[in-house]
Amino acid sequence: MHTTVLLGAAATSAAPALTLRPWTENDVAALIEAYRDPQLRRWASAPMESEADGLRWIETEQQGWAAGDRLAFAVLEAAPDAPPRLAGNVVLKNAVPGKPVAEVGYWTAAWARGRDVAPRALEALTAWSFDTFRADGLECLELLHQADNVASCRVAEKCGYGFDRILPASPPLYPLDGHLHLRRAAA
Repeated sequence: MHTTVLLGAAATSAAPALTLRPWTENDVAALIEAYRDPQLRRWASAPMESEADGLRWIETEQQGWAAGDRLAFAVLEAAPDAPPRLAGNVVLKNAVPGKPVAEVGYWTAAWARGRDVAPRALEALTAWSFDTFRADGLECLELLHQADNVASCRVAEKCGYGFDRILPASPPLYPLDGHLHLRRAAA
């Protein structure tokens, strides 16, 4: 998978357009700043305390692109009078030829919450995923989140990812029950 994939989400009456592109080393400072948010750290699995942590995280995302099994996008809000600002992340995991199911995930920077960043970015990723991988057998996208993450549940439902079932906790990686949401490709 080539890393020059660019996706977009149109501006709304309340928020500027979004650009989704693969992560680069130039994103380290903004990534570390986003991870200073206690709410984001609560849901995140990787620590992000230093430039070295940020570089490792971005290197892992770039390796995912190179392998084609984890396609993560930095979500940038494009204000007309300022440089683009990191608003979040969306990722497609395990979109493997012949496998009918892949997984999506996302997070939003604290300053960008309440601006429809996650739903617009997730919708752009979802459309691209089905357009790009449907011919290889992709039929369904899964979205998993911790059961007490009410905001993620709202984003999932807003984007047409219907609730499927509760997933039991599996400590230490998944200490609490989770929700599984599904969105199937249009027939």
